Formats: sequence, structure tokens, C-alpha cells
Amino acid sequence: MGNGSACNDHLHVHPLLHMHETVPHHDLVHTVLEWSALDWWPPVGWWPEPARDLLPAFSPSQAATFVLPPRADSVHSARSFATGTLTGWDLGDLCDGMELVVSELATNALRHGLEICGRHRREVIRLALIRRGAFVACALTDPGSATPVLREAAPFEPGGLGLHIVESISMRWGWSPLAPQGKAVWAVLG
Repeated sequence: MGNGSACNDHLHVHPLLHMHETVPHHDLVHTVLEWSALDWWPPVGWWPEPARDLLPAFSPSQAATFVLPPRADSVHSARSFATGTLTGWDLGDLCDGMELVVSELATNALRHGLEICGRHRREVIRLALIRRGAFVACALTDPGSATPVLREAAPFEPGGLGLHIVESISMRWGWSPLAPQGKAVWAVLG
């Protein structure tokens, strides 16, 4: 489909980009995610369970999603997508923090979450931004099975502080397993 054509409640802006807006609804609770990382898009009403207390009981939702190919330049594309989306939602004051969060989570997904299986199969990472009122959840899905862990980096170690950065910038962060494989690592800013 070409740019701007409506299909299944998603506005197809680009083959790798999906934006949609939902009508206000009651909070939906999803305790077990039933999608693999290969096909996960945030369902209507999705919000990280440990951050539900931040939301009013009834709030409209907007979401934008982006598919990241398994390449290093995808991190830059993800940051640009996030800042463009937040600016479009009139939430430019969240751009600096979201750029750092997206950069760290996308880098982790590329480094630790991809499992390239065979020559003909290419795994992808999906980035979703979900707005509920003044809060935005950033969720990245990857097909990996490793659990994200805050760890103490050794002195002079060039990495290892990414999740500490995410924790310090976000109101909440965490991860949810996806069935049958993969995970969604998320952070909420507001």
C-alpha cells in the first residue's frame, strides 16, 4: 500500500513505520503477552503492568511503531523516529530523555537480543512508542531469550551502563517475556 492509505486501524506511512490512534478506552490488563518478537505490535490498551498506577483510569492512547533492521545505523533511525514522533505529539520536552532511552535499548537489542538463524532468515527489532496522556512508554522487542540485567561495569570498561542510564531517566522500566520467544523491554517517561 502507498503512503497514507488506511488499513486495519493502522495508517501506513512507510513500509517500516506504523502510526495509529485509538479512541479512549478503559484500561486493559495484559498479564501474559501472547505474541512473539517477530510479530508483536502493541495491542490496543497495552501499557506496562508495573507502570499502570501512573495512569488515570480513563485516558486516550496513541501509538507509533517502527521496525529496525539488524544494522548499526538502526539506532540512529530509532532515535530520529522517536524524536519526530514526540514532536508530532507535542511532547518535545521528552525528546532528550527519550533519545537516550531509545539509543540504549536499541543498542542492547542489537547486541544481545538478536539471534540470526540461517542465511535466509533476518530477525528484526520493533520499537513502539505508546502515549497515554502525558506519559510515553517506549518498548523494544527482540527475539532473544536473555534477561536484561542491571550490572556494575568494571572500571575502564567501555560499556555496561546502558540500563543504569535508562533507569535514571525513566519513571519506570522493565521487561516482559513474549511467547513463544523473545521479550519486550520497556521504559516510561513523563
